[in-house]
Amino acid sequence: MKYTGGPYRIIISGGGTGGHIYPAIAIAHALKAKHPDTDVLFVGAKGRMEMQKVPEAGYPIKGLWISGLQRKLTLDNLAFPLKVTSSLIRASKILSEFQPHAAVGVGGFASGPMIYAASYRGIPSLLQEQNSYAGLTNKLLADKVQKICVAHEGMDKFFPAQKLVLTGNPVRQDIVKMAAAGLDSKRAEAFSYFDLSPEKKTLLVIGGSLGARTLNHSMIEAIGKLEKHNIQVIWQCGQIYYQEMSEKLNVVLHTENIRLREFLTRMDLAYAAADVVISRAGALAISELSLVKKPVIFVPSPNVAEDHQRKNAEALVHQQAALMVTDQEAPGKLVDTAISLLQNTEQQRQLQENIARLARPHAAEHIAQEVLDLINVQQKVK
Repeated sequence: MKYTGGPYRIIISGGGTGGHIYPAIAIAHALKAKHPDTDVLFVGAKGRMEMQKVPEAGYPIKGLWISGLQRKLTLDNLAFPLKVTSSLIRASKILSEFQPHAAVGVGGFASGPMIYAASYRGIPSLLQEQNSYAGLTNKLLADKVQKICVAHEGMDKFFPAQKLVLTGNPVRQDIVKMAAAGLDSKRAEAFSYFDLSPEKKTLLVIGGSLGARTLNHSMIEAIGKLEKHNIQVIWQCGQIYYQEMSEKLNVVLHTENIRLREFLTRMDLAYAAADVVISRAGALAISELSLVKKPVIFVPSPNVAEDHQRKNAEALVHQQAALMVTDQEAPGKLVDTAISLLQNTEQQRQLQENIARLARPHAAEHIAQEVLDLINVQQKVK
């Protein structure tokens, strides 16, 4: 539809994981910061985490009955054509009711029907691709949209080069602000918050909001090595693993150096305290670690679509901006690699310098402006 002035109305669709949802919310915040009267409507997949996280961030959301194709024959796969048809009809109805000036797809199940329906109606549309290896939904939609915002160089192997804009990935504002102020400004507060010593080396282990079994078991198996070297650990193990890890930790070792947590609510302070980080290689984690300039060892999850975490990590390793230990290697190699890096300040410095070059603190604002430019370009054309 043609923009005729007044408040902007923007649909943001997609989700399924935090790596899709939190950048989407950051884009919404950036749109509202530019024009406070902007009306943002999210469209997600029913039953997925966006249906909870988006309202918690203060935005309305509507759900589509949609899911991805499984790798084996299931009832969900048999119902997939019906789900697609149902979601396209529902998406069309949402567009008729909301009358958006533009639509943004961030990847995930729901963005497929929504962006397809929006482009069919001539509504200016934009994709945001977080990973170095493009997701299937975004690849299928590439010909339908006007712009594709990406976080990595070389994405023309997946998308039309003339549509690409290198913006980086949006991250949470508390991390952006902390990075701008400098980690040193919060280091004393961080050690006090976690009740740790500023005189000891500190390792941060983060496996995502749900935790990571391989990281957890690799830590338990080699916790004695960390204690031998008097290394402190801030360890986010995830809610479903917390009881198991607590019990195993108490059996294996009683130490004052370990801070085991289900979830880290103050990631800013965790980053400030850390000398080295162990992390999965999701796009959001990479963007945050680039901003806070931390030496990192990535352990890519093998349980993600198209093995994109490994490809994300390899892209940084190629630029000497991170180290990588595979999920299979982790039980025997991960903690030894972390100890070696903690003892090598020159290697830490080199990794910090190189990962810092990948940081794009204004990604959300850049993407928001691309959305508004699409709307205004269409108005001039018409």
